[in-house]
Amino acid sequence: MEWNWQTVKQLLLVVCGGVAFYCALQNLAAVFAALGWLLGVLWPFLLGGAIAFILNVPMRAIERGLFSGNRRMNKIRRPLALVLTLAAVIGVLTLASAVIGPGVGEAVMSLGQQIPAAFRRLQGQLAELETYLPLLESWAESLEIDWKDLTEKAVGLVQAWGSGLLSSGGGLIGGLVSGVSTFVIGFIFSLYILLQKEPLSRQGRQVLYGLLPIRAADCCLEILRLANRTFSSFLSGQCLEAVILGTLFAVSMTIFRMPYALLVGVLIALTALIPIVGAFIGCVAGALLIAVTDPWKALMFIVLFLVLQQVEGNLIYPHVVGSSVGLPSIWVLAAVTLGGKLMGVAGMLLFIPLCSVVYALFRDFIKGRLRARNVPVKKWRDPPPDPKRR
Repeated sequence: MEWNWQTVKQLLLVVCGGVAFYCALQNLAAVFAALGWLLGVLWPFLLGGAIAFILNVPMRAIERGLFSGNRRMNKIRRPLALVLTLAAVIGVLTLASAVIGPGVGEAVMSLGQQIPAAFRRLQGQLAELETYLPLLESWAESLEIDWKDLTEKAVGLVQAWGSGLLSSGGGLIGGLVSGVSTFVIGFIFSLYILLQKEPLSRQGRQVLYGLLPIRAADCCLEILRLANRTFSSFLSGQCLEAVILGTLFAVSMTIFRMPYALLVGVLIALTALIPIVGAFIGCVAGALLIAVTDPWKALMFIVLFLVLQQVEGNLIYPHVVGSSVGLPSIWVLAAVTLGGKLMGVAGMLLFIPLCSVVYALFRDFIKGRLRARNVPVKKWRDPPPDPKRR
């Protein structure tokens, strides 16, 4: 080994890195605490980046078709596209609220109208218990219960619960204020990102090429472009799948004359944005709403949900979302299952586009290896011949 200043620097980096890694292993609690603090500081900006990424999907489509070919309108094209995107999102949320609100109010009123009948049934059942009261009194007298001690314990539990509720109420209000302020900061940050996409992108490329070798920077940019295309396609496919599933439920429930068909369809479309398990949340809410009016139709709705869920989970979802991200259906199911096991709902949302990126990179790597090794196409395209047929 030739000893020079470059070699000494590399050795020092290796030694310092090893010492730092050993110290981190010895103080994992402090490391995780520092990472948690850093995540809390950066969370509004991470949230803003996520909001900007989601809004950029429809905004990009609007911006491409807005005043195309008219250079004089370039200065107002992006702000106008952003305003139209926000108006579209607010319009969708308002429409969903207009459908969900009256339906839930009607269900609550129907439940209120059924409460008197339920009280009358309860009174009849209590009247039937009068014949058993002498037996219950004799059985209660045979028990040795210290009612004074039991009352004191109950009062103590109520006091402890009340004080805990007050303390948690203060924490709840503080958490609510913190969450609202974080969302507002993140939303404003996302608007700045959307209005200044090109300068921020150019600055990011400058950082990569300034810190990394040119080949490594090219590789990083290619992976980032692939991830951007894949995640954008995933969002589009997920929204399309939710609309298809909500429409299926609304049409099917209308055919079978079930109540709240449009309301349940909108609920399931909104909850279906969460992969696989989101529709089950909509099923529970829909079954509860229908059970208020007719319990038997609620049972029919659950059967209908199981049938449509099988169709959606095994046919529609893998093909719609899988084709949008370029991932085969079998790997979509595998990604959803693995992501749900590791990270819950967030893992389901993240692992489909992530696995699509890994799949595309691994596919290109294997094709490059096959070309580098001059492997004939017929070696891997067709299955080997059966020796018994020779």
